[in-house]
Amino acid sequence: MDWEVVIGLETHVELATRTKIFCSCTTEFGGAPNTHCCPVCTGMPGTLPVMNKKVLEYAAKASLALNCEVTRYCKFDRKNYFYPDLPKAYQISQLYLPIGRNGKVPIKVGSEEKIIRIHELHMEEDAGKLVHDNWIDQTRADYNRCGVPLIEIVTEPDFRTADEVIAYLEKLRSTLEYLGVSDCKMQEGSLRCDVNLSVRPKGSDELGTRTEMKNLNSFKAIARAIRYEARRQQELIELDHKRVIQETRRWDDNKDASFSMRSKENAQDYRYFPEPDIPPMELSEAYLDELRANLPEMAEARQARYVRAFGLPEYDAGLLTGTRALSDFFEETVALGIAPKEAANWMMADLLRLLKEKGMEPKEMLFAPETLAAIIEMVSDGKLNRGTASKVFEAVFDNNGDPAAYVKDHGLEQINDTGLVESTVAEILAANPSQVIEYRGGKEKLFGFFVGQCMRALKGKADPKAVNEVLRRQLNG
Repeated sequence: MDWEVVIGLETHVELATRTKIFCSCTTEFGGAPNTHCCPVCTGMPGTLPVMNKKVLEYAAKASLALNCEVTRYCKFDRKNYFYPDLPKAYQISQLYLPIGRNGKVPIKVGSEEKIIRIHELHMEEDAGKLVHDNWIDQTRADYNRCGVPLIEIVTEPDFRTADEVIAYLEKLRSTLEYLGVSDCKMQEGSLRCDVNLSVRPKGSDELGTRTEMKNLNSFKAIARAIRYEARRQQELIELDHKRVIQETRRWDDNKDASFSMRSKENAQDYRYFPEPDIPPMELSEAYLDELRANLPEMAEARQARYVRAFGLPEYDAGLLTGTRALSDFFEETVALGIAPKEAANWMMADLLRLLKEKGMEPKEMLFAPETLAAIIEMVSDGKLNRGTASKVFEAVFDNNGDPAAYVKDHGLEQINDTGLVESTVAEILAANPSQVIEYRGGKEKLFGFFVGQCMRALKGKADPKAVNEVLRRQLNG
């Protein structure tokens, strides 16, 4: 039987506010366990939450950027459940009047374009974290994360493949980063995803029984989990003649498998009721107009501008606008007087390579646009050749060192002494008479050998163009 996979996502995004959603505790990642919490975020009796205005602003901005209908009159609800990482035994969330509804996100997979519908976007507080210590065989609770502001973005079941899911999440991450509402660091839990998945016979309109895989925090894990769970459900029905159970499952990336955690709850199981301690919020049209007017230029608009204004190829512009940090770096480099194509070439050839090798995000690097501009100018001024400049780039990348000082300290400045180049070429040709005869006899591939010998003799500091010109003149003379 041919099967169709049906997927919907619930994406939790931590907002980049300095303080928590209902108290003044810091949202900074890390810190000793239970040092970033207070009686309010741990829900001690007699405490009262106070809404963080910045959270409302960020949630409204995200709703606008994701083409949602913004709820003008929205409020919070209490979601009741008992779990060790939630000390007050309820979560302040939004069920009945979420801030955003009926959004849409266009994605592209290969040449195929598709619209992913957003069912809702709502605000809520994060829970704590359970840490299991294998040494003492104990699980302990760290409540630092309690009360960190979240938006949860819930899609319709519009995905059919893991590739579509990843394309959507990449688009979502880019949008939220450009907005500045979240750092979207998946490794720190700033963006994590629950995958709701079911299978059905191809051509059927009826949805199958879904399972939910919780808190996936890497694109690789999400893709693997989807493929595994789709295969598991198909085999359960087709080979084992059993039915899929609606449940919450945990993905184990090391074992490349998912495991049952508990039966899947429905909304009524949480006994939602209006949050009594936080008044409803009303968003005026003037407030939303101001937010719309201040939305930044997004990735697609920047990409189109780079093609139109700078003459960059679509591919180059797409790479450079992949993250806001990378795009900002490019724009700052160009603002320093570097030709856009030259800046783009260096960033794609050297910068992206080093980021990949070091497993770094652009926003994590110390390397500055001023440093790249200085290296490019040294090449254009004839002080460095391109090969040596690339080595200097790599040497100063980690600590954003001074390229001019590095060149001086290591004696790397380009040799522009034409007499020295002439004499070095003559010495190399004299030392390799048989290769000269072969070259003059038609074996032109040997030219590269001569270039390599000359550059080695000149310690890589000569201008390759000058070496090539002198070589050709002396070989053909």
